[in-house]
Formats: sequence, structure tokens, C-alpha cells
Amino acid sequence: MLINSIALNDFRNHKDLSLRFPTGVSAIIGRNGRGKTNIVEAVNYCAILSSHRSAQDAPLIRRECEEAAITAQVQKHDRTATMSVTIKSVGAKKVSLNGSTLTRPRDILGLVQTVIFSPEDLDLVKGDPSARRKYLDEFSTLLTPRFAGIRLEYDRALKQRNSLLKSCGRRELSPSARETLLAWDEQLIKHGSELVAQRLGSLKELEDHISEHGQTISGDTEPLSATYHSTWLKPDSKSIEAVAFDLREQLAARQMQELDRGLTLVGPHRDDLELNLSGISAKSYASHGQCWSIALALRLATFSVLRAHDDDPILILDDVFAELDQRRRVRLQEAIFDVEQTLITAAVKEDLPDSLEFQEILLDDGDLDA
Repeated sequence: MLINSIALNDFRNHKDLSLRFPTGVSAIIGRNGRGKTNIVEAVNYCAILSSHRSAQDAPLIRRECEEAAITAQVQKHDRTATMSVTIKSVGAKKVSLNGSTLTRPRDILGLVQTVIFSPEDLDLVKGDPSARRKYLDEFSTLLTPRFAGIRLEYDRALKQRNSLLKSCGRRELSPSARETLLAWDEQLIKHGSELVAQRLGSLKELEDHISEHGQTISGDTEPLSATYHSTWLKPDSKSIEAVAFDLREQLAARQMQELDRGLTLVGPHRDDLELNLSGISAKSYASHGQCWSIALALRLATFSVLRAHDDDPILILDDVFAELDQRRRVRLQEAIFDVEQTLITAAVKEDLPDSLEFQEILLDDGDLDA
């Protein structure tokens, strides 16, 4: 998997920027504010159709503009394709492939595969469960693009169910409200069981690689492990049918509590990915350096699984080396030495290991709109 070129129009701080990327390692170098991260954010957007830095698309559009565009030429399995994404301040994004507009933008998912590590990834260790759920869901989408549709359907059912619970309040349910709630229960169970079963399958593929890369990057003797945590799911429930049974059982058991709270209290939207060092929670125990190693291990595990299934994904390391001590820099360099294409950002060349071979892409003030 390669990205040969990218063009940005009114994306973040780039009015009109075109870049070409060779195979191997490319280092995008420039002082803070030059838009290095914005470039790799655009590359990653081509893979997941969302930003790893912003929950909304509006901040991606350059100030005082109404839309932004990303055009990328990519190469996969010796075939070349051009994809374009138009991000609008009002209305849905538009996606085209080789000049033809796609009816459903998510149909492009799977064409481009990236694995990105950024400073925000420290939230994977110290942040809320939502960050770890997002990690697992984005990986599941890269592994199985149809997962994106399952997630959308689950979120829709959850939103409608919460709205109904809130409107009912604590009063006794009318026959029509009870019937509607049961209908949304079935939607939540259907899509929720598919979602959790996929998450569990994804984690099974990841867990050995997470442990391996945790040891590789940190060199510590404390083993890193990842387990799926749910307050409602039985430990031995793995199949869609078993997950559906558990979810249905818990929704029935907690219906009165949910009506009191006006909120869905059980389901995959409340689950977590537990990260442990020697069996102890990394969130409360890990040092700053260990957090970097754990977050890197998660991303490199994603890379290893995707590589085993298909071509190498594009590996993106956003301002990573500057935050690592010398030992971890060397270990990371050794871990990525044979990757087909790696994009690295750095403020100065001195942030990169001396022995790292790369093609430099230098950003200066001329790359920005004054």
C-alpha cells in the first residue's frame, strides 16, 4: 500500500499544497505551525474518512472557506487509483474514485489503509474508555470495512432508544411506548451483538502482537496485555448469538433503572479495552515513558495484523521521536526498518535518529497561505 501523491485545497492551514511521496521513509520537517501534522492527518483521513484529532469535520476547513478538498493517488496490489474527498462546512462530505462520485462515501473504506501514531495516542492509556473503544473500532473497520455500517446502525439505535427513555421519564410506560422500546431493544441487540463480536475477534488478532511490541519498544520485563472489559457480557460469550443473549438479558434486568436515568446503561458503548502491565492497570500505574511504549505497541500491533492480511499499510509517525528517549528511539527504528512506506513528522532533523535513512520534505513559510 502506497500513497504516491496528495493535494490539499483549503485543508486546515494549507490553501494549495501538492506533495509526492517515495517508497521507504519520508520525513516531513518544519517548525511548529507549518502544517506537518495537517498533512499526515489528511493522509489518514483518506483511510478512515474522519480526523484522528477532531470529532467534527468543520475544523478541517481553512478559515473563511466553505469546503476543503483532499486528492490522493494511491497504489495497491500494483494498481493505481485516485480518490478525492470534499469536506463541506454544511452538508455531507463527497467522495469520488477515479472521477466517479460514490453514492455512499463509506464504500471507499478499505482502499487506503494507514496506521497512525500521534501524541493524542497517550489518551489510549490515560484517557477515557471512549479513546480505547475508538482504537478498537477503527482497527475493526480497517480489517473489515463493513464494520463501519454496523457501528453507524448501532449508534442510530442507541440515539433513538435514549431519546425514548428520556421522553418516558419515570412514569409507567404506555402500551405504544413499550412496543416502541421493545422495537429499539431489538435493533440495539442486533447491531450491538455484531459490533461486540467483531471487537472480540479483532482483539483476538491483536493481543499477541500487543504483548510482543510492548516488550520490543519498552524492553521492560513487565508484560503488556489487553483484555475486553464489559459489565454486562459473560466472560465466555464470544459468538453473536451469545452476545445477543447477554445483552437482551441485561436490558430486561435494568429497564427500570434506565427509565429512571433516561439513558441506556448497558451495551458496547460503555465497554472498555483494559491495558495491564504485569496484571496491574496501566492507566493508574504506568509511567510517562511506559505510556508512550504502550501506545506505540497498540499501533504497531495494528500494523502487524494488517500486514499479515494484506499489503503493508502506510505507517505514520507524527512527532514521535522527539518524545522518546534514546533507547526507545532505537527500538522503534528497528521495529519499522522494513515497512514499505513510512511518513514521519519532525520539527528539526535532529529529532530523528542519526542512522535513520529518509527522504526529506521540507516545509517553509512559502507552503502556507499568508
